[in-house]
Amino acid sequence: MTTGAPPRTAGGYLRFLLQVIALAIALGLLGALPTRRLAGEGALPALVAGCAIGVLASALGAAPVALRLGGAQAALASMALRFAVALGLGLAAALSGLFARGPLLVWVAISYMALLVADTRYALSALGRPAQGSAEKMEKTENVEKR
Repeated sequence: MTTGAPPRTAGGYLRFLLQVIALAIALGLLGALPTRRLAGEGALPALVAGCAIGVLASALGAAPVALRLGGAQAALASMALRFAVALGLGLAAALSGLFARGPLLVWVAISYMALLVADTRYALSALGRPAQGSAEKMEKTENVEKR
């Protein structure tokens, strides 16, 4: 008897995590110079913390999809969990006083939006893409039901 996700799902989730980490590192490297110039040397820890919050939000938010908790329900749960984690950790970090508040919140938002691409691609591949023309089929079904 096995426990946890099937190996294929676990491998896909691991690839997703590696992709998210790589994107966050690239984002941080690209943003280090502008952040230092605009907000000073003290803003660099805020950049790192903001990107780390984005990575954690993506990692935890993808759990419903990785566990295959149901198609649309998993996607909605994933979005809600990702947002809740980013909001909670972002507020906690901002209110802690350990980081420059402005740069931290900017980098939480930037990493959230940048990593959303990876999250969406993972959800589409894990849950299966909608069939071509499914929107047209739905529209035809709705038109028939209205008659």
